[in-house]
This record gives sequence, C-alpha cells and structure tokens, in this order.
Amino acid sequence: MKQLVLVAVDLAAISLLTFGVYFPRHHRRDLIAAFLGVNVGVLAVATTLSSASVGIGLGMGLFGVLSIIRLRSYEIAQHEIAYYFSALAIGLLAGLPTSLTVLTAALMGLIVLTMYVADHPRLFGRHRQQSLKLDSAYTDEDALRAHLEVLLGGRVVNLSVKGIDLVNDTTQVEVRYVVTEGARVPEEAGSAVTRQGARA
Repeated sequence: MKQLVLVAVDLAAISLLTFGVYFPRHHRRDLIAAFLGVNVGVLAVATTLSSASVGIGLGMGLFGVLSIIRLRSYEIAQHEIAYYFSALAIGLLAGLPTSLTVLTAALMGLIVLTMYVADHPRLFGRHRQQSLKLDSAYTDEDALRAHLEVLLGGRVVNLSVKGIDLVNDTTQVEVRYVVTEGARVPEEAGSAVTRQGARA
C-alpha cells in the first residue's frame, strides 16, 4: 500500500512536469513519451532494486549508462536534457524508499518547481542565441558585431566566429544577444542569413 502511494505521487509529479510545465512551453510531442517512459522505467527498476539484494550502486550505474546512450542517440537541447534528468530523478525518489516521507515529497516538488522557474519564459526572456550563416566574409569583429546588432535588432553580448569562407564570401557565426524592446528583424535579413536559434 505504501508503495502504491509512492507510485501515485510519482505519476502526479511527472504529469505536472511534462503536461503542466514542459509541453505548454515547448510543444515537442516526441519527448512526452521519453520523459514518461524514463520516469516510469526508473521507478519500476528502482522499486525492484530497493527490495532485492542487488546493490543500489549497480542500479545507479545502469541508469547512468542508459542515460548516456539515450542522450547520444539523438540531439536534444540543453533545457530538454534538464527535463530528462528531472524525470529520472523523480523516478528514483519514488522508487528507492519503501514509504512516502515528507522529505521525498518535498524533493519531488522542488524538482518540478525548479524546472518551472528555471525554464520560465520571463526569466531572461529577451536573451536569444542564434547560429548564423552570413552572405559576407567578415574579418573585422567590430564590423561583424555592428552588422549583427542591426540585423537582429538587439545588443550582441557574445559572438563566436565558427568559420570564414573567403572564396564563397560567407561567415558562420554563433551569437548571443539581448533583443531591444519593440525591435523587429528586418525583412531583408532572410536573404542575407540562414538562421537557427533558440531562447538562451
């Protein structure tokens, strides 16, 4: 009966994290199955290990190996890695103890709350990160910075040139910037740059 309470609390926590925090913000359906599957899988294995003679250290090592394989098999963003390990941690917290304690419930709640705050859109909401391919070769960093600030409509706080092609006249750059309030990216930027980016 005590284990069933832990399972119920775990399912409530992972559901809140996945459907209440992650999906409304990022809308990536494929990771719902990943988060829920990891959580329930870890919960099941941890529950089994807690009642068996197998060392918990062995189980933790197994989880680590599985996590590395999963993260290396497909590229996911850094915030998604955080959700991934949060789901894993919640499963461990629910699976290892034999009964629900105030500390266990509080730690689960702390994980969900941490992800809610750390991934909130209003936290550094105007900070952006972009990977750009410009249709000009920039060897002067100051000129490149000035061009990027006009192009992106914000203040560049960090830039890293990944490559300059003087033959094809292109520059590959990764830039972090703060969007100026009310600024809009010029329409002609589409013909001057190929962009991939996300909120930093």
